Amino acid sequence: MQKTQREFLLRQQLEAIRKELGEDGDDVVADFRRRVAEAGMPDAVHKEVERELDRLERTSEQSPEHGWIRNYLDWMVDLPWSVRSEYELDLVAARAVLDADHTGLETVKDRIIEFLAVRKLRQDRGLGAAGGRGSGAIITLVGPPGVGKTSLGESVARALGRKFARVSLGGVHDEAEIRGHRRTYIGALPGRIARALREAGTMNPVIMLDEIDKVGSDWRGDPSSALLEVLDPAQNHSFRDHYLEVDLDLSEVLFIPTGNVVETIPGPLLDRMEIVSLDGYTEDEKLAIARNHLLARQTERNGLSSGEVDITDGALRKIIAEHTREAGVRNLEREIGKVLRKAATKVAAGEVTSP
Repeated sequence: MQKTQREFLLRQQLEAIRKELGEDGDDVVADFRRRVAEAGMPDAVHKEVERELDRLERTSEQSPEHGWIRNYLDWMVDLPWSVRSEYELDLVAARAVLDADHTGLETVKDRIIEFLAVRKLRQDRGLGAAGGRGSGAIITLVGPPGVGKTSLGESVARALGRKFARVSLGGVHDEAEIRGHRRTYIGALPGRIARALREAGTMNPVIMLDEIDKVGSDWRGDPSSALLEVLDPAQNHSFRDHYLEVDLDLSEVLFIPTGNVVETIPGPLLDRMEIVSLDGYTEDEKLAIARNHLLARQTERNGLSSGEVDITDGALRKIIAEHTREAGVRNLEREIGKVLRKAATKVAAGEVTSP
């Protein structure tokens, strides 16, 4: 006990000497208090953070708990508590963005525009902010690989003028991946939802929950049960992360889950979703996608310019009809890349002169 008291007094003297010499550096607690004041936290969150700041002030730097508290406070001040993207629900502009990014999928685009229209009416008529509590369904995009589910989510974010974050749920077994770890564990971190908010930098981003049909469940936990609160508009205004131990308001977040099949999505989770099916593309739609999107992308990836190579519509139709059997366009893009690599080889070998 005497040794501990002596070390404490020596540390206090050392700190005083460093202050006299001007070598004390930044005051950690004062810096945290400044950042907390600028964060615009809700009252309940601010009260919890102040309690942890008082603990940090009383804890010795040599204690392991000092580092744990600092990590917690770093997360709390980094979350965008008062930051929200300014956006306008312009349905005409949103439709233009969806049409520019995707060919076909008219039924899906119509449903997304209807979804945005409902949110716009609620916002304009004072029935709750767009994305507010209980203000709409969770649209889930279900379809085979390569039909554009993930890119549709990015287009929705661009159409709304919101930030976009993607959370991949494929193969996730641990419930802590959603709700976070308890702070008693070494190396504890918040869950993926809280991390997505920090990554987006706003409280109203578009968060894509990719591969929700592949969430696992075993002795480590049941992440799909943790997702029930996230995807329920009546509950997610007070989502509690185990690491943060405060309520996170997810009511302004637009969640867009995706999956390949409906059958493997758990029943209670499916009950909270509205399924929008993406069945695939017709031959004419694939031709338009290849001409408007895939060809230019593969030309650039293979080091060619638009004037050095051209593929006729007849050749593209032959690739579509005879060399690919799929609902999406991934194999079609690979086959186009294969053709362009042949052309790139001839250009690089000097067999073909560039115009």
